[in-house]
Amino acid sequence: MVDLHRYDLPAHFVRTIIELAGDAGADWLRQLPAQIAEYERRWSLKALPPYALSYNYVAPAIRHDNTPAVLKLGLSDIELEDQIPALRHYAGHGMARVLEAEPERGAMLLERLEPGTRLATLVPTDDARATTIAAQVLRELWQGPGGGAPPAGHPFPTIADWGAGMQRMRVHFGGGTGPLPRALVHEAEALFAELLASQGAPVLLHGDLHHDNILAAERAPWLAIDPKGIIGERAYEVGALLRNPLPQLLQLPNPGQAMARRVAQLSEELGIDRARVRGWGLAQAVLSAWWSIEDHGYGWEGAIACAELLAAVRLR
Repeated sequence: MVDLHRYDLPAHFVRTIIELAGDAGADWLRQLPAQIAEYERRWSLKALPPYALSYNYVAPAIRHDNTPAVLKLGLSDIELEDQIPALRHYAGHGMARVLEAEPERGAMLLERLEPGTRLATLVPTDDARATTIAAQVLRELWQGPGGGAPPAGHPFPTIADWGAGMQRMRVHFGGGTGPLPRALVHEAEALFAELLASQGAPVLLHGDLHHDNILAAERAPWLAIDPKGIIGERAYEVGALLRNPLPQLLQLPNPGQAMARRVAQLSEELGIDRARVRGWGLAQAVLSAWWSIEDHGYGWEGAIACAELLAAVRLR
């Protein structure tokens, strides 16, 4: 059994890991205490109680020289194996630095961003300012060494690879759309195909740049964390911003008005065509809803609510 009390592993974290990985996830959870102790010894650090956990074990740590860091351990899968080279490619420009890493074991030691306030906390009181900050972080990522052409021989998936989720959804539902609104799925499929066919120059993208992955820091006002690492045009990056954070976005006084303003604001501040911003946002929101069904069997409603808001945005 996993020692939940000693290692502060909440029941929802254990459930998520087992839902995603089955017996392999259960084995990883059983081995986690020993893995934490191993990296404390090998990387000369002391792991502190973890942060709120979702898909990986993430805890603040103190290194042997008393510098702060973050220990991140996950199932050794392709997602974490992509995250480490993505962090190295950006080399700390607009993003947290990687200090130690073993990609094949899903283990990394990261720069700790302090005070570490998440941008999501600003959304309920000043979503327009939060959107401007997110756009600034995006521009910083694009202007740095990681913002150009992807490295030769890169291991990263493409946005076309991610878009294949639309086909898996159709297969899963026997050609239908299951609980997802049929007309909305049709629009998302058409938009994804159209935008993919007309995309601009491919670069290495963060891939999951939402408000909980942008933290207040000291060496820069705000820095990104947790890149997925995916190749595609820059406009694709707005998708995660538009549908997050949930449920805060949907709890704003007028979510539809907020979404329309976000589309216009990101278009203006990033220099991206408004139709492209809206299109990628809608297509990715539906894709995100499918991922929730694929991974967990539930939890798709928020992403679909965002897709419906985007479908209602008028471009003129």
